[in-house]
Amino acid sequence: MSETAQKQAAFFAGILPLRLPAPRAAVAFAPSNIALGKYWGKRDDTLNLPCNSSLSVSLGSMGTTTKVSPANAQKDEVIFNERALEAENPFASKILRFTSLFRQGQTIPLRIETENSIPTAAGLASSASGFAALVSALDAAFSLDLSKEQQSCLARIGSGSATRSFWQGFVRWDRGNLQDGTDSYAVPLHATLPEFRIAIIPVDTGPKSQSSRDGMNHTVSSSPLFSSWPDRAEADCKIIEQAIMERDFVMLGETAEANALAMHATMMAARPALCYLKHESWRALETLWSARKDGLQAYAPMDAGANVKLIFLQDQEADIKSLFPNATIIEPFRER
Repeated sequence: MSETAQKQAAFFAGILPLRLPAPRAAVAFAPSNIALGKYWGKRDDTLNLPCNSSLSVSLGSMGTTTKVSPANAQKDEVIFNERALEAENPFASKILRFTSLFRQGQTIPLRIETENSIPTAAGLASSASGFAALVSALDAAFSLDLSKEQQSCLARIGSGSATRSFWQGFVRWDRGNLQDGTDSYAVPLHATLPEFRIAIIPVDTGPKSQSSRDGMNHTVSSSPLFSSWPDRAEADCKIIEQAIMERDFVMLGETAEANALAMHATMMAARPALCYLKHESWRALETLWSARKDGLQAYAPMDAGANVKLIFLQDQEADIKSLFPNATIIEPFRER
């Protein structure tokens, strides 16, 4: 076992019981999320410990539903969007590797059925909702009754952003300070904003040219701008949380957009440069910025992908639909 695998296995062993009981069938849903204060850069790559805290908002019913049940055959089965995958498939391999960490060496063949209502690897955090749903389903299947904080910690090993996909609404992921990673998990903010809206403007729904994990590592190791990013991002996260609690949407939007653009600047300064945004992405941003001069209150917290995400309040929805007729509008605080 590699040093990385040993460290991750030890982390799981510190949270899970030594022996898992026999599983039963269990289903769980987890929403995807969009970071308003970004996570970009790790202080520990093996345990996915971030350099700074981050804050997100969920995408309501847009996310992942996962069912875990005992396998009929004596081997694991992975079904993605009703299609059986070979164990060597990259998606299945990632899921099974994580599940093996959860089982801690026990031979418990599982059938894992996953359905996404969002494009996988298209910059919409499908891996975040995927690992959150998987952990929730595993917790229920093995009747573990882990706390949400413990589940958040475990899901972090699969995808850092998965820490924030256990709740609807606004969620903050604390960076933590302990080297063992046990204090780096997400918590929901006790604040709602029913008029809050998200627009997703599709630009490229195919796989990204470089995964977020690889892009993040490349930025950290080669961008001369990265050294100033963690402190700035931590400060932005606090401002965004304050704006949410004070219901100051302009402060929230301006800070979220500035934070996103600063993140993209660190990528573009990397050697060689990394840019997820495409011509159509920039064109949408220019349309937004032009309309904002005329009074539109909408902002773009761009993730590591080409698709454009906008945040705005309900009274701006007609203008957003007029400017971006192909946009999908999401109400994160609407009951699922």
